[in-house]
Amino acid sequence: MAFKRIVVAGGGTLGSQIAYQTAYSGFQVTIYDINAAAIAAAKRRIATWDQAYAQEMNATPAVIHDTNDRLAFATDLETAVEDADLVIEAVPEVVAIKNDFYAALAKVAPARTIFATNSSTMVPSQFAAITGRPAQFMALHFANHVWENNMAEAMGHQGTSPEVYQQVVAFARQIGMVVIQLHKEQPAYILNTILIPFVDAALVLWVHGVADPQTIDRAWMVATGAPMGPFGILDEIGLRTAYNIMLAASTAPGKGTLVDVAHKIKSEMIDQNKLGQESNQGFYSYPAPAFASAKFLKDDGKD
Repeated sequence: MAFKRIVVAGGGTLGSQIAYQTAYSGFQVTIYDINAAAIAAAKRRIATWDQAYAQEMNATPAVIHDTNDRLAFATDLETAVEDADLVIEAVPEVVAIKNDFYAALAKVAPARTIFATNSSTMVPSQFAAITGRPAQFMALHFANHVWENNMAEAMGHQGTSPEVYQQVVAFARQIGMVVIQLHKEQPAYILNTILIPFVDAALVLWVHGVADPQTIDRAWMVATGAPMGPFGILDEIGLRTAYNIMLAASTAPGKGTLVDVAHKIKSEMIDQNKLGQESNQGFYSYPAPAFASAKFLKDDGKD
C-alpha cells in the first residue's frame, strides 16, 4: 500500500516537525491534538518551521505555501483518522497518556491504517496489544530538527508484519530520512541509548553543584569540538520531554539520583516556563544562545 494520507497525533515540537517535513515531501497531513489551544500552539510552531525551511532549506515562498496547503488540523480523533493510511503518534512520553491514546485510536481508525510510535524511549511491544492491530504497529523515531538531523529509527516488535515494516521504512525514505533499522527491540533505541547516559551525567553534575550548565557545556565543547553541549541538547529536545524521561528512568534500580534531577528540572525550569527552544528560554536564551558565540569557548580569565 502506498501511503497518501498521514496523521500526526501530537502537535508539539517534534510532532509538528514530523508533520511539516511530511507535508513538505508531498503528503497530505493532518495534525491531531486534544483541544483548540493545543492546535493553536501547533500552528505557531508551524510558522517557525516556515522560517526554518526558507532559511535552511532554501524553500521558496511557493513551496512554503504548498506545504501549508497540505496541512490540516483536527481536535476530533475520529475525523482526523477517517481516511488515514498511517498514524504517527507523537504524544507525551508518559505510558498512561499513550495507553489512553491508543485505546481511543483503536476504536476509530480504519482497519487498514498502520500505527507508528515516535516514542524516544519506549518499545512498541509495550503498546502493541492495546492498538488492536499489533501486526500493523511499530516504532518510527525521529530526531529533533528533522529537516537537518534527518534520521529515523525503525523498530518493530515480534508481531510486526514484515510487509508493514517495509512500508513504513519506504515512507520514511520518501520524506527524506536516513532510516536506521534496528534488528530487535531496544529501549531508547540507538540514539538515546547513547545520548541519555551522557545527558544524565551532565544533569547530575548540575544537581550536585559541581558546575553550572554553561561551564559543563563549555568543558564538553572545548574538549571534543562538538557544536553544543548536553544542556544545549536538552534545550533542543525540550525540557518537558526531558523531565518525563528522567521521571520514568528514576524508578529503575540504582537511579534514585534522577529523582532529584527531575525535581530540579520541574521547579527551576518548567515551572518558570523555561522549556528550551520551544519557549525561547531554557538553559540558554534563543534564538541566539550563548554557546553559539565564538567567545563562549574562550577562557574568560575568571576563577
